[in-house]
Amino acid sequence: MAQQGSKRHRKALELVDRSKQYRLDEAIQLLKQFPPAKTDQTVELAFSLGVDPRQSDQMVRGTVALPNGSGKKVRVLVFATGKAAEAAREAGAEFVGFEDLIKKVTEGFQDFDVAVATPEAMTEVRKLGKVLGPRGLMPNPKTGTVTEDTAKAVRECKAGRVEFKVDKAANVHIVCGKVSFDQAKLMENAQAVIDAILRAKPSSAKGKYVKNCVLSATFAPGIKLELASAN
Repeated sequence: MAQQGSKRHRKALELVDRSKQYRLDEAIQLLKQFPPAKTDQTVELAFSLGVDPRQSDQMVRGTVALPNGSGKKVRVLVFATGKAAEAAREAGAEFVGFEDLIKKVTEGFQDFDVAVATPEAMTEVRKLGKVLGPRGLMPNPKTGTVTEDTAKAVRECKAGRVEFKVDKAANVHIVCGKVSFDQAKLMENAQAVIDAILRAKPSSAKGKYVKNCVLSATFAPGIKLELASAN
């Protein structure tokens, strides 16, 4: 199994000119030519940014709505009571509750991809910082996951709204679809991701903002993007 994987990876590597930076459309076309894997691989964009994440005014974070979804089933948990809880259930949230859910999450429950909370619920949800924070699941007003309109948040998360946040090494990784998506849909999603990263540029960032941008799939080598298409 591992040998087959490495053989497939080698074949894919042979198709990539390592010294070249590809236009976005060329990179996606090339990705689609790689030998297929047994599973539908996730496609992502990785950015190396010219920011200092240790400085609070150079934090790069936000959300991007993928026009064609992420291809992934998103499980949403909502901390809410009353009408907001009801609206979240009707919008399709998998887990809705308040004190019961806080207890469940404190005890180690992790079977969800996004957490949403009403501003009122946040007074208690904040106490889950040590549990949700490291997994990047803490509800945040900046990413639209702390809101009175729980139904809208649930629908957007399920439709393909993806959160992003720069890591300690000034890198950002964002999912932009699946290999099975046709080229036009992947192009649209990838362009939406690039635009979101550019919009998130902190005003205090100096020098080159996007140092490097790479398109890749789960079991495939990365393809460097021409910076003109990402700057």
